[in-house]
Order: sequence, then C-alpha cells, then structure tokens
Amino acid sequence: MGKVFGFLKIYREKEREDSLSASLKRVILGIALIAAAAFLLALYVVIQKERIEYTKRESESVLKTLSNNIFSEIKNYTEISRIIMTEDRLVNFLRADGVAVDIGMINDARYGIMDILNVKEGVDCVMVFREDMIMVATNRFTYKYDYERMNNEEWRKDIYEGKGKAVVSLHSNGIAEKLDNKPMVTIGRAVYDIDSQQRTGLMLMNISTIVFDRILGKLGYGDICIMGKDGSFLSGNRDYMQFFDEKFFSEKIYSIDTVFDKEKVLVSGCGVSDLPIVIIKVSPYDKEGIPFRMVYVLLGLLIVFFVLAFYVGWFIRKNITDPVFELSESMESNRQLGELKKIDLNMRYSELDMLKGDYNNMIDHVNELIATLIEKEKVLQKSEMRVLQEQIKPHFLYNSLETIGFLAMDAGADKVHDALETLGRFYRNFLSKGGREIPLSREVMIVQDYLALQKLRYGDIISDEYDIDPATENCIVPKLILQPLVENSIYHGIRLKGEEGTIRVSSKMVDGKLNITVRDTGVGMSRQQIDMILSAETDSEVSQSDSFGLWGTIQRVRIYTGKRDVVTIDSEVGEYTEVTFVL
Repeated sequence: MGKVFGFLKIYREKEREDSLSASLKRVILGIALIAAAAFLLALYVVIQKERIEYTKRESESVLKTLSNNIFSEIKNYTEISRIIMTEDRLVNFLRADGVAVDIGMINDARYGIMDILNVKEGVDCVMVFREDMIMVATNRFTYKYDYERMNNEEWRKDIYEGKGKAVVSLHSNGIAEKLDNKPMVTIGRAVYDIDSQQRTGLMLMNISTIVFDRILGKLGYGDICIMGKDGSFLSGNRDYMQFFDEKFFSEKIYSIDTVFDKEKVLVSGCGVSDLPIVIIKVSPYDKEGIPFRMVYVLLGLLIVFFVLAFYVGWFIRKNITDPVFELSESMESNRQLGELKKIDLNMRYSELDMLKGDYNNMIDHVNELIATLIEKEKVLQKSEMRVLQEQIKPHFLYNSLETIGFLAMDAGADKVHDALETLGRFYRNFLSKGGREIPLSREVMIVQDYLALQKLRYGDIISDEYDIDPATENCIVPKLILQPLVENSIYHGIRLKGEEGTIRVSSKMVDGKLNITVRDTGVGMSRQQIDMILSAETDSEVSQSDSFGLWGTIQRVRIYTGKRDVVTIDSEVGEYTEVTFVL
C-alpha cells in the first residue's frame, strides 16, 4: 500500500510539472527573457546610433568652426594684401620707368612692405612683380625660384583673371619653393594703378602654415589634418593624410566609417569655402554621446517589467492554478474513496466558483442518471418478471407436456400430440438458453408456434401472415418482443371484434435501421389510449385491461436501445392496429 501511495505522489508531482502553472511560469519566463534580450538589443542599437550621431554632430561642429576660423584668418590676410598694394614706396616702384628702377628703389619698396607686415604675424614672404617681371620680395633668400616658369604666362593667368581680387592658391603658384620644403598658402592679386587704373604688376603673399598650427592650438583640436587640395600637408596630424579624398573638396561635410589603429573611427572632411584647403577630422566612437540618463530610465523600466512579470506569475499561481489544484485534489479524493459527493471549497473568484458549481451539478446529474438507470433496470426486471409470471414454469411444463404427448401418441390422439409438440417447441425457443437477445428468425418462430397453439382454441377466427426480409433474419433483437404484441392483438383486438381477423408480422431495413411491424385487423385503439401507452412511465399508470403487455414491451425496447422514439402506433377504431419498432 505504501508503494501505491508513493507512486500516486510521484504521479501527482509529475502532473504538476506538466501543469498549466508550470507552463505559465515557463511562458512568463520566456517572455521576460525575450523582452530583456529585445530591450538590450534595442538599447545597444540606440546607444550605437546615438554615439554615431553624436560623433557626426561633434565632427560637423568642429569642422564648421575650424573652417570659419581659417576662412576669417585668410580674409584678414587678403585685407593686408590690399593695404600693401597702396603703400607709396611700392606704388612708386611699380610706376617707375624700367630704366629708373634701381636697387635703392627696390629696397625702399621692400621696406615699405615690411613696415605693413610688422602689424601682422604669419606672412612668410611677399613677392611683387612689375609687368616687366622686375621683382621685389621680402625674405627672398629662403626660396628657390623657377625662372623658366616665371617667364611663362600660365602661372599668372588665374591671377589676372581675378581683376584685382584676391586669388588663393598653394606654394607661390608654382614659381617658388621654400628651401626647407615647407608648404605655403599663397594669396595672389593683380595690381592696378590707382590713378590710371592700368595694371602695373601682380603680388604674391605666402602665408606660413604656422597660422594653422596656431588656430588648432587655440581651439584645442588634436585630431585634425589640414591639407591642400593638391594633397600637400599643411598642418595638424600627418597620419590622417591617408584619408585624403576628392570627396572632401566640397563645402558640404562628407563622412565615412573606417578603421584606424585597429579602432573603428569616423572620418569627416570638407573644403574651406572657395579656398584650396581641405580639413579632415578623425573621431573615434567613444563613450561620449551615450544618453546615460535615458539608459538608466530604460533599465529602470526593464526592472519594473521583470517585477511585474514575476508578480503576474505569482498572482496566476496563487489565484488560479493553486485553486485548480485544490479542486483537482478534491475530485481525486472522491475518486479514490469511490464516492460521488459534492466539493465544499471556498473559491475566491466567481469563475472558479462557477467551475466548482459545474462539477457539483455534474455530480448531481450523475447521481440522477445512476438512480434513473437503477429504476430502468428495475422496470425491465419487473416487465420481464410480469411476462414470465403470466407463463407457467417452462421446464416443468415442457417435461409434463412431453410425457402427455407420449401418452396421446399411445392412445392414437395424433392432433393432441402435435399440439403438445408445438407447445414444447414454443417453450424451447422461449427459453433460448436463458439469453436476453436472440435472432429475429427465432423470435418469429416463437410467434408462429404461439399462434399455432392459439388457433387450436380459436379455430379459423385467426389467420397469420409473415413478410420477413431475409436481410433481417440474423438481426439480434431483445427476446420476446413480438409474442406480447401478437397476444395483445388477439385479446385486445380480434377477440373483442367477434369476427375473423388477420395478424401480419413483417420486417425490413430502412436507412440502416431494422423496422419490425405487427398489424392486426381488430377493434383498434383510440388516440387517447395510444398516447397513454406511449407516455406512461410506470406500470401503475397502465392496467391489465389497458394492454400492459404492450406497454411493458415498449419499455423493454426503450431501455434496450436507450431511446424513447423507438415505437410508433398507428390505429383506426374498428379497423386495425399497427405497432412498429425501429431498432
């Protein structure tokens, strides 16, 4: 017994493992994990996107600021170049006849230029060329000149086309090169006489890249590279020269993602207004730009979600699955005790209380069904007993009839012997080895023998006909359902009519159902009698005079089939009665 209870305990624990509660826990945990994974993934995407956007915004801001500063600084130098063109000693140098130009005039012009340059640092050299290419220059001996190119008109073409406006280029427009190979930004102007408005020469002002170093140092930018559009390095971080690209020539900022020193970086660049200068900024994706406040808020929401998820799981277990288990245990207890009694548990919620009520209603209904089945069985037994009580004891009668038959044969009473043999055969089929069900063919034989005996008494007043479909002969039917109908036809039909009558027994299959009909040409039945027989529930409602045998047979067939609509009675008073069973 202990092993049995141990097995039941293990089974119940296994049942709990496969229960709705366990499934809900797994579902809630799965939802929580999926939500957490989705949240973390979304958070990662948001952070990465925000870092990228922040880095881009920061780069754009730096590039715009630096571009504006460089443009402003170059503009200041263009203003200085305009002032230099009006310096008297330089003007005299440019106006003088070529024969009159001597070394003194050249030096005076150079000193005049240097006096102006003293107010502004960063100018490396100023070169002024007369139309006859006589030149005056400051810091002249730090350059190496390309005289062949100087005599070519090509390098002056863009300056002359400027009509006196400042034209910014690189490296002395290609006619001079610093001995130390340092790069220069050059501002070129065509020089016109103030009075005659005739072009008297041109000027080149070379600005040192120290100007850009000073700007970068002042702004604190260490991740910048300033280059010329020809790819030459001007200032900043030389390592970034590898990212130089013509896409950066536009004033619009262009950005690309790449890898530098095994680190993913954002390379942004743009041109400085209409100057031949390109700015390149390399920005690593670091923690700057991460919206930590938003991250903390979202993490707080995730924690709240987990708390709510576990609360929902606890609530479902406490208020749904545990009460269901209590109901199940009460039902199991009833099953083990073999009792069908109601459950008396206090359910907190109406839905569970409704479930308890449905179970209790089912118990009531099952008890009612059991009581009904018991009552039906009693009725069946009473019906069979009533029929049997109307017969004499068959075994004793059969043995007695057999003895009387031999005596009749010895006395030469052949008809008496035949009658006794028919009666004996009737009871052989009637007994049917004690079974409740027999083939239809044997049931018909019982009726034939019974009517043969009745004809000995009533003579030619009774005639019988049979229309038995061969397909129905082997159909199994409850024993002794036709004989009570035939007997009812004789005693409550034909005999009361007082004239010859016919009893017809037929069978056929209709839609897969066996239809058995007994028809007599007796006195018939009224609609009231038919309704009383069909609606009566107990034998007390039907008396012997009201065809008890017919009612009892109908009840037996109803109990046998489990249905009420198994019989139809059709009758016309004074003409006929027809009873049909549908099995």
